[in-house]
Amino acid sequence: MAKVVILSGSPTPTSRIHGVIDIARAQLEQAGIQTDWIKVRDIPAEDLLYAKFDSEAIVSANALVAGADAVLVATPIYKAAYTGVLKAFLDLLPQKGLDGKIVFPLAVGGTISHLLAIDYALKPVLSALGAQNILQGVYVLDKQVTWIAEGQAALDEEVAVRLEEATAAFIREIGWHTSR
Repeated sequence: MAKVVILSGSPTPTSRIHGVIDIARAQLEQAGIQTDWIKVRDIPAEDLLYAKFDSEAIVSANALVAGADAVLVATPIYKAAYTGVLKAFLDLLPQKGLDGKIVFPLAVGGTISHLLAIDYALKPVLSALGAQNILQGVYVLDKQVTWIAEGQAALDEEVAVRLEEATAAFIREIGWHTSR
């Protein structure tokens, strides 16, 4: 069974990015792909800030990434870039921690002005970690995500279609990769 690790870089538990992740994750699991979700905000702050490479939380998270076929990296966009908490975790991955992984970036931001944050802020770091197969990301405006029930999100139709198509492409790429 193929494995995907989801890295969520949101510093808050109620971020709209979690609603987007839930929708993509459901599609992955429906395709028979096992998912593990690393919410970076749940890793002890001291481990992240003091780069405690040997902490149980960091070792465990890095092992999940190492054992995955693919990684979905999701983040809110603040100040035209991904979050600092995500950067702190990415800095603790091994130098080639994403080598051989398929990487699918997702981002939620407040303005269309930050549309290129995936390409100009996030992708260079993912590439520096060895990722060679970084798929086209999905950028969602926060106003395109609404909470419809306790912890359940709905997306505007246009973005729902884009996310579904991009996640389907991610699933196809994982299938091709794992069948080799």
